[in-house]
Amino acid sequence: MSWKQAFSSSVGKKIQMSLTGIFLILFLIVHCYINAQIWFGEDAFLTAAHFMGTNVVIRTIEIGLFAFLILHIVQGLSLWAKNSKRRNTRYAVKAGSQTSPWYRRSMGLLGTLILLFLIIHLSKFWGPNRFAQTFGSGELNLYELMKEEFQNVVIVVIYLLGCFALAWHLVHGVYSSMQTLGLTTHRYKTMIKNVGVAFSIIVTVIFALMPISFYMHWVN
Repeated sequence: MSWKQAFSSSVGKKIQMSLTGIFLILFLIVHCYINAQIWFGEDAFLTAAHFMGTNVVIRTIEIGLFAFLILHIVQGLSLWAKNSKRRNTRYAVKAGSQTSPWYRRSMGLLGTLILLFLIIHLSKFWGPNRFAQTFGSGELNLYELMKEEFQNVVIVVIYLLGCFALAWHLVHGVYSSMQTLGLTTHRYKTMIKNVGVAFSIIVTVIFALMPISFYMHWVN
């Protein structure tokens, strides 16, 4: 496969989606660890957040993260649009979930919801903190900022909807990534599916409990 095919062909785009998806999954694991620190107290969370925000290696990886995220979104939307064109012929009877689960047929919609969630997340927390680090007086107290922002029920609901979309996106995405890379052999197929579902549940619960915990005052 040539470099041009790697970026333009359907197979090449699927491989890109798989590789960037795996990288983003690793990021989610780290992000979940940082978020989980809120249940160990403000100091524990701020220590972890400070390390992520000031470590040179992490900040360098952060650039790659955004590059992979953008590539993942662009190629995902491209594949979704291409598949939608192929389905422009309407059938008298739709097979629906008999041929594929609803979340597999709705990856474009779920991905769009996650993108909106990310925009809000970056504008409320990551963006202001990086701006303060670069042009202001230093790091913001993200713990106090979350306590304030997550008293707004609208923001909490948006986060929960984003978590819902992320869960179903991961249920399909984890297995699909492994399948594209040829790792879902008969021997490991069931195991990979189960690991993907378990990972989706754990990540979603941790992310969803963060705004809920602040809103319900389960953490101080």
